[in-house]
Amino acid sequence: MKFEAKYIIGVRDIGINNQATNAALLSLLEEAASTHSSTVGFGVNDINIKKKVWFLMDWKLKVLKRPKYGDEITIRTWARPIDKHFFYTYRDFEILLNGEIAVICSSKWVLFDLTTNRIMRISDEILELYKPERESVFNENEIEKLKEPEDKIFKLVYEVRRRDIDVNKHMHNINYLKLAYEVLPEDIYENIELNNIRIMYKHQVRLGDKVKSCYSYENNIHTISIKSEDEKILYAIIEIK
Repeated sequence: MKFEAKYIIGVRDIGINNQATNAALLSLLEEAASTHSSTVGFGVNDINIKKKVWFLMDWKLKVLKRPKYGDEITIRTWARPIDKHFFYTYRDFEILLNGEIAVICSSKWVLFDLTTNRIMRISDEILELYKPERESVFNENEIEKLKEPEDKIFKLVYEVRRRDIDVNKHMHNINYLKLAYEVLPEDIYENIELNNIRIMYKHQVRLGDKVKSCYSYENNIHTISIKSEDEKILYAIIEIK
């Protein structure tokens, strides 16, 4: 079943040329996914009751036409069927602007059991609540894995603060992208928003952690690896192009 919700692009959502930023688009997609989960009993307000929470593992976003301030958009989202050999599931998105598809996105999620502190297998009963659709917005059904580049041009160290933390007591997933933007070269950051975002999450970042953003540029792709200060733990890889 496809779930739909309408939103207005506001001041908080825009950057250069009054256009919606990539971080804002991902935030709106996350909001739609959360609302959808709430309708089937697995939303934010259900976490303390059921002791289960959805954790995001990957984003893959492609902007075809960027919404601007004041635009009304429709977000359409749906869950996809699960391969029984895996513990994760996919959720796809379309953002419609004036009836036309402006943004497509795919995401990968796991269901975490707060009682056992482990990822749990998603049961047929839980998945059926979402009435999954087989349609994928990208030609590939699976989101490809990212590899960390060996050569880094420069690095930035950041201490995670209270404002970065979400309801699950780790750094909110959108803040990884915001942190990646902080290490982009100035001429890239000040230019137009790039239209392809790929984020792969590996480990949770918590309050007080010192993380290092390591920037690399190769084959027209800006890659940012977010690691522990000693570079022993890889938290996430972000590709922007």
